[in-house]
Parts: sequence; structure tokens; C-alpha cells
Amino acid sequence: MIRILLATAAAMALTSAAQADEITDTLTSAIEAYESGDVQYALDELEFARAKLLEMKTDALGAFLPDAPDGWTREVNTEANAAMAMMGGGVAAEADYLSPGGDSYRIQMFADNPMVASMSAMITNAGAMGMKTERIGRQKFAVQEDQTMGLIANRILIQVEGADAATRTTLLEAMDFEGMAGFGS
Repeated sequence: MIRILLATAAAMALTSAAQADEITDTLTSAIEAYESGDVQYALDELEFARAKLLEMKTDALGAFLPDAPDGWTREVNTEANAAMAMMGGGVAAEADYLSPGGDSYRIQMFADNPMVASMSAMITNAGAMGMKTERIGRQKFAVQEDQTMGLIANRILIQVEGADAATRTTLLEAMDFEGMAGFGS
């Protein structure tokens, strides 16, 4: 198993040799530690590189959070991804939006997490479960009293919470679902 990980790491390091960065340096260090027989340090380096890659993936998901509408404020929760390991893995991004009148809305996105798969059946069958459904762009969303949720590319769950459904829709319309479908590729 470690040999496969190291071979993958080596391939990644070689393809990026011209652009050495913290991740490729760490993967190279893991290979060197493995070759010198220090398996524990190799594992530590691989875990560090994995954490950095997850951080990059989280930042990439967060880039899909829409800007605040004119006159609104947006606060990105930089700790949104912290609990994902306990929830089975994947990445998360979250932001709170505050209107000039004091109304608040929250957008949460979860990608590549087992919870996403469990929510897909509910979203797909929202009408049969008595929930209202709506299309935003080419995406289907389930609408509840204070929440709108949808599934992008069968792997990214988006939830928008807030009192006004029309405002939730406006926030969702500002998102790039097509770009999001290729997230992580």
C-alpha cells in the first residue's frame, strides 16, 4: 500500500518538478524517507501532503461561494472544513450573508462526503416527499420553509438557509453550477 502511495507521490512530484512547492517538496521528502527506511517519517510526510491537498481542495470549493449582493456583507467560515473528517471525509465551504435590513442567510457546500449521497435521494424525490421543487439554471432544488438544497454533479450538496425563498434563489442564481460540476478535476 505504501509503495503505491509513494509511486503516486513520485509521479506527482516528477510532473511538477519544474514548479517545486510545499506539496511536491513534502512528497519528495516522503520518498527519500521511505528509501532510507524511515517508514514513520514517510507516513508523516504523506499525511502532511494530504492535508495540504485537502486545504487546496477546500479553497477551490470556497471559490464557488457567491459574492455578497450590493449592500450586503459576507463572512466566510474558514473553519467549515474542520469537522469533515469526523463526518466521513470530503470538503466543505460555508459563508454567512447579512442584508442591510439585518436578514441573515447561510450557504453551505459539502463535496465528496457520504452525507451528500444520503441526501441525494431526498432531493431527487422531493416532490414525492411533499416538498416544493424548483429549477435554478439546470439544477433541481428542494425547497422547505427556511431552506433550499440541491445536488450538483451528484457529489456537491448546496444548502441555503434563510427566511425568504426568493432571496435564497437569488443567492443560488449567483453561483456557477457548471464550473462547480467540474470541481476537483
